Parts: sequence; structure tokens; C-alpha cells
Amino acid sequence: MKAIIAVANQKGGVGKTTTVVNLAAALARKKRVLLIDMDPQGHSGLTYLDRTEVSLSLFEILSEQDHELHDAIYKSVIDGLWVIPSRISLAKLESKLIGEIDGAYRLKDKLSAVAEEFDLILIDTPPTLGIITVNALVAATHVLVPIQSSYYALEGTDDLIETIEKVKGRANPELEILGVLVTIHDKRTVLAKDILGQIQKVFGGKVFKTIISKSVRLEESPAYKESIFTFAPESSGAVEYMKLTEEVLTRVE
Repeated sequence: MKAIIAVANQKGGVGKTTTVVNLAAALARKKRVLLIDMDPQGHSGLTYLDRTEVSLSLFEILSEQDHELHDAIYKSVIDGLWVIPSRISLAKLESKLIGEIDGAYRLKDKLSAVAEEFDLILIDTPPTLGIITVNALVAATHVLVPIQSSYYALEGTDDLIETIEKVKGRANPELEILGVLVTIHDKRTVLAKDILGQIQKVFGGKVFKTIISKSVRLEESPAYKESIFTFAPESSGAVEYMKLTEEVLTRVE
């Protein structure tokens, strides 16, 4: 089975989109990768696309029966990476799918027609646990959970794990947690070390060995529509995301 990885955490500001953008770029060096942007903010998909060239987005595909997923796949500026972009209109999908009998299965059903064209699929999700995120979890084989190394790091993770377990229990029995990624980690502080210890205690072996450090370069790179590997290839962020990529490939293969 193809690895379909949903990157999910209902908390905002945890480095989710940063992780999707850079993981996709690194994986594309070795695999044919499809990045599906399910966040209405559209940041991950439009990092690698020219906004003016996007005619169809994920909203039209999931809300209208006469469009197929293939219609919204765009070749990115990175070799080996294709993107299905999102726009703010995707926020209306919640109200459209509520009450629909196939509401949680829209992405999975559409994805089946194109999945074989790619070695690996990454899904960026919004910072909520609504029907959009559930669609991603139903379609995915794995979940990667980024958690910021901060005081409230574990707040809300119970709700996320409960949602994952519900999806696994009914709609997608094959779904597995690929790993928990500690992000925005300031290794200089005692608090960050304490939080890291707490996360490792809660999630044990699910925590990736690679930790993503707090980095200005990582924050700046999307503004220049670049991955960290071209924007600051010698930076700690580039080294760490490359190490994470190796861990991800080890866990899915």
C-alpha cells in the first residue's frame, strides 16, 4: 500500500505547514510525491505554485461531482513534487459536507483514482478536528503529529488521539500514528527540556529521534517560496528535516 501521511494537530502554530513543505521537498528527491493542501489558508500548496496558474483547487474537487482529483494536480517548481492546492473557499466545505452520507469519505474516494501515480502522499490539515481533518484521516495510512516544545504542548492532544482512534475504529482500521515530531524546540531553556521529557513520557517510542529546533530561517523560507534546502541549505533546519525524512522513510517502508 502507498504511504499516505496526514500531518495533523488541531493546535495552530506548531510547525505543521513548515513540516509539510520541507518534508515534501526532501522526499521528492527520492520519491514521486503528491502534496495535498487541506488547510483553507493554502500556505503549503502555494509555497511551490504560482497562484495565478491555479484554476481548480481542492474545494471544487471535493464539493462537486463533475471534477476529479486529477484535474487539480499541478506540477510544482520542485522535481518529483506535485501539488493539489487549497484556497480560502475550502472553509465552506464543512457546511457542505455535514449531513452528507459520504461526507467523511470524499477525499478517499477521489484519491483512489490517482494514488498509484505517486510513491508517497502528504496531506496538510487545518488546525481543527472538523470534517476536513476527518477526511484526511479517513484517506491516510499514517498520521504524523507535530507538537511544539512549549508549556501547553500536550494540551488538546487527547482530543486528537481520540479522533484518530474513532476514525481507526470505524472508517479506517489501517490508520497508524507514524510518529510524534517535536518542533520549535529551544534547547537552551530548561523548560523546553522538561516539555520534551513530558512528550517522550506520553508517546514513548512514537516520538521521532529528530527534533526540529526553533529557527528564524525556517520561519522565513516560505515567504520566499522556497524549502529550507534551497533557502538555507547549511542551516540546522535543513539538517534536521533531512534527518526526519530518513526516519519517515524507515517507518513507512
